[in-house]
Amino acid sequence: MNLPESLNEQYERDGYVKLPKVLDDNLVKEAKAHLDWLTRKHPELRPEQFHAGLVKNDPFWLRLVSDDRLLDIAEQFIGSDIALFASHYICKSPFDGQPVLWHQDGAFWPLEPMQVVTLWLAVDDSTTENGCLRVLPGTHKMDLKGMNKRDDIANVLEYEVDPAYVDESRAVDIELQAGGVSIHHPNIIHGSKANHSPNRRCGLTIRYIPTTTKIKTEDASKSAFLLRGKIVPGINEYMPRPQYSAGEHMYFQGCENWK
Repeated sequence: MNLPESLNEQYERDGYVKLPKVLDDNLVKEAKAHLDWLTRKHPELRPEQFHAGLVKNDPFWLRLVSDDRLLDIAEQFIGSDIALFASHYICKSPFDGQPVLWHQDGAFWPLEPMQVVTLWLAVDDSTTENGCLRVLPGTHKMDLKGMNKRDDIANVLEYEVDPAYVDESRAVDIELQAGGVSIHHPNIIHGSKANHSPNRRCGLTIRYIPTTTKIKTEDASKSAFLLRGKIVPGINEYMPRPQYSAGEHMYFQGCENWK
């Protein structure tokens, strides 16, 4: 998928773009089933916290983030040698889903240089009512700011950017149908409200880096996989591709190719 020039211009100007219906209904259906499977497998985790550490032994998760339609989008921002830095489901249950306070992703990430692009995949329809992603256009042109601890209210990250940098009157709600994707810059200030609606809202964050970007902590590299192109020697070590095992992993179309 080649982005129209107007979308590239919007990304440069505003720090985000959105694309409707990137993935087909069958793959989205499998992603929904994957969420149900993760919920059964990890009852100790809130569904907002299906985190990057789970990817290393999950063939379907890696199959999903390495879908060519997603990689083709990422390639237009970071080039053809693509690795996964991290991926995280943020699934907000009906009436109970926690907010994500205003923040900049890059403030948390041990990357050098900060060359990375995030694709946010709507697994469910994502609406203003159920807590869709919200962005402050143009804030990607700011430097990365420190994050303040915030544990007085239940929230996904437990940190937020200084409110002095937030003008909520400029916030844009990114509503997407399931299978749609938004793309955002590591410096853009963004967040999402709690889900008080009867409809679940799940999104999958996927952080793609070029293989020239170094992951500076060993723990972070435990969720790193080469997805397309070539490794740059001496930069990162990548995890081996997980092998599908019936009974241990969720069945999915094409799983026989992951043995």
